[in-house]
Amino acid sequence: MTSHFEIADREAMNAGRRLLGKVAVVTGAAGGIGKEIALTFIREGATVVVADLDRDRTAAAARDIDPSGERALGLTMDVTNEEQVEAGMSRVVEAFGSLDILVSNAGIQIVAPLVEFEFAKWKTMMGIHLDGAFLTTRAALRQMYRQKGGSIIYMGSVHSKEASPLKAPYVTAKHGLIGLAKVVAREGAAHGVRANVICPGFVRTPLVEKQIPEQARELGISEAEVVRTMMLRETVDGEFTTVSDVAETATFIAAFPSNALTGQSIVVSHGWFMQ
Repeated sequence: MTSHFEIADREAMNAGRRLLGKVAVVTGAAGGIGKEIALTFIREGATVVVADLDRDRTAAAARDIDPSGERALGLTMDVTNEEQVEAGMSRVVEAFGSLDILVSNAGIQIVAPLVEFEFAKWKTMMGIHLDGAFLTTRAALRQMYRQKGGSIIYMGSVHSKEASPLKAPYVTAKHGLIGLAKVVAREGAAHGVRANVICPGFVRTPLVEKQIPEQARELGISEAEVVRTMMLRETVDGEFTTVSDVAETATFIAAFPSNALTGQSIVVSHGWFMQ
């Protein structure tokens, strides 16, 4: 029999957990920003579905996030595949009974001058960033509308607001996510659904690490110059944004209690872009 002291201890432990009882799907969560968001959500009391393309990395990330296997599920999903997205979201609802938060985070980066950019690579970028956001949003909204509530968070970028050389499809797609979030905010309000965009500055993830030598080659400058003059020049302190910075912002948005915060884009960039 559970004692009153045990109940009180449990209630005290749970009191500060902002996402207690929520079910969240985070795409692109096998590493980088997505994995940190999943870890933070778990700490805040949520059950988290780690959705990513690679089966082994996805399963490993879910185990890392919750070794008990009770509150983290690895879900192999290609966000550009309609059948996989629909089946995956259905599995989430069957397993946990609800879907309260979607973090549309899956993304890649390919850098090249626009005049040389291959159409196939352009379509790949658009597919992952925009088609993926649309498909996962549509599937999530069906459940969120049924349960009369939910929060959708898109992973934008400072490039949702600004442009940089060599990143035409990335900048285009990240701008597009703001438009999608605004429509979801308008349509979802009557159903208790909010939608917002996080716009990080440069976060030193494997995706950004890959960009540094690529941009150095394309621009004919050193890797140190890429970091100093292309990535961090406009920040107030010359610092990279961290995965923890982004995850804390995602938690704040996910836990926000009303429609006062919807249809917005929040920049997390050490002052690189100010609005």
